[in-house]
Amino acid sequence: MRAMVLEKPRQPLVLRDVPKPNPEPGQLLVRVSACAVCRTDLHIVDGELPDPKLPLIPGHQIVGRVEAVGTGAEKFSIGERVGIPWLGWTDGDCVYCRSNRENLCDRARFTGYTIDGGYAEFSVADARFCFPLPEQYVDVEVASLLCAGLIGYRSLRKTGDAHRLGLYGFGNAAHLIAQVAIYQGREVFAFTRPGDKAGQESAKKLGARWAGGSDEQPPEKLNAAIIFASVGELIPVALRALAKGGVVVCGGIHMSDVPSFPYVDLWGERAICSVANLTRRDGEEFLEIAPHVPMRTETETFPLEQANAALDRFRSGKLKGTAVLVIDAG
Repeated sequence: MRAMVLEKPRQPLVLRDVPKPNPEPGQLLVRVSACAVCRTDLHIVDGELPDPKLPLIPGHQIVGRVEAVGTGAEKFSIGERVGIPWLGWTDGDCVYCRSNRENLCDRARFTGYTIDGGYAEFSVADARFCFPLPEQYVDVEVASLLCAGLIGYRSLRKTGDAHRLGLYGFGNAAHLIAQVAIYQGREVFAFTRPGDKAGQESAKKLGARWAGGSDEQPPEKLNAAIIFASVGELIPVALRALAKGGVVVCGGIHMSDVPSFPYVDLWGERAICSVANLTRRDGEEFLEIAPHVPMRTETETFPLEQANAALDRFRSGKLKGTAVLVIDAG
């Protein structure tokens, strides 16, 4: 099969002919139709996340049809459409897995990072971690939900019942989660790059109560904020926008260093927390709610062999939606 392969971090992916994988017990072989490009893919390719499997096929927002079913994976049938997310395997037996925190499993494996992903014509995945997908979305649309949506939804859950919600970094994840938050009756305050009037107008069209630059303070104190940009300097900025008892949730797997800030910004029982990965419950809940919102997506498609171009456009901030690789396996 054809696959785009990372042979060494900080170098372009290479188009290779590699052996088509076979499903082991408990696994599915999936003929990939679409794989969305995530900021985490950039962090891996750019060498910002340590110790990836090498050589590696990236990609963890995979949509395709079941081609073959391994022993014990019969809950899915051949021809069924499935989604393959970032969380690819856990041991199921550690203290985290046994306390409904499988996203923290020390032995977890991750699609497109420690196991091969979806920048390829076929992919294998543990059937326990695959999702049936809502029929309301075509492949390209639903691929763009499978990381920004799922981990974004976990970030939203970490804000509890916060009514006034700030979203810092108004990219794909914020676009999706803003829609869920508004559907739930929350007030959304969107923070873009300073001077990004187009992004602010986009947020207002989605229903944000207020939109401005990340260098501005909102008109009211927030009950919670989610930081989707991988910029550590935004943490103290967001803290200063919170009412007492509020929380800043960091929604990315990688973030630049956090600068020091005065304790008074944290005082008043404000809190900071990170979001690590996702659980299957997050995925099931999000994919259940998405059609009811209904979730709207913006995508820009690329053929498999143009994965480097998609990553470059993402890196330079030139994408107008989520980049999605469209794979024709023949």
